[in-house]
Amino acid sequence: MASFWKRPVLMVLVLQVFNFVQCLTDEENPDEWLLLHVVQGQIGAGNYSYLRLNHEGNIILKMQSLRGDADIYVSDVTLNPSFDDYELQSATCGLDIITVPEHFNRPVGIGIYGHPSHSESEFEIKVYYDRTVQDDPFAGGSYDPEALESNLKQQRQSSLESSQEEESMLQTILIGVLKIVLEILF
Repeated sequence: MASFWKRPVLMVLVLQVFNFVQCLTDEENPDEWLLLHVVQGQIGAGNYSYLRLNHEGNIILKMQSLRGDADIYVSDVTLNPSFDDYELQSATCGLDIITVPEHFNRPVGIGIYGHPSHSESEFEIKVYYDRTVQDDPFAGGSYDPEALESNLKQQRQSSLESSQEEESMLQTILIGVLKIVLEILF
């Protein structure tokens, strides 16, 4: 009976080891991300460690819990964010990724929290600058009275020309029909 369970248990263990190794390997990052800093630290259970972000632009924070479970909280309102007071957060058991938008006020407060499930957590944060240019969906939608007036004039002119072409074509057809009727009658 024990030999029956050996194979499935071995397969589960191999899959778990494979998942663990895959989590530890560094993931590919887009070419647009520029590495700015790498910060490593340790945090006790139920405690916070605070960092300050001064870089402008879209910033990506990638935090990996190397041992234990560290969570990350971000705020542009307070320099000491917590699980009660934050704007952005990631509280996974593995890789935590947060994108700090460029419209956040600087400095941005970063709080690292050591989860109480482990007596001590070890973490590594990589700070990236995202060089991709975000298109502003509202940039072309602003109110410009001169452009609006010009656009209306062009629309009126084109509709006037279109209606004149239609009248001309209608007149040509009616004259042709009248000629045919007159020829038949006379």
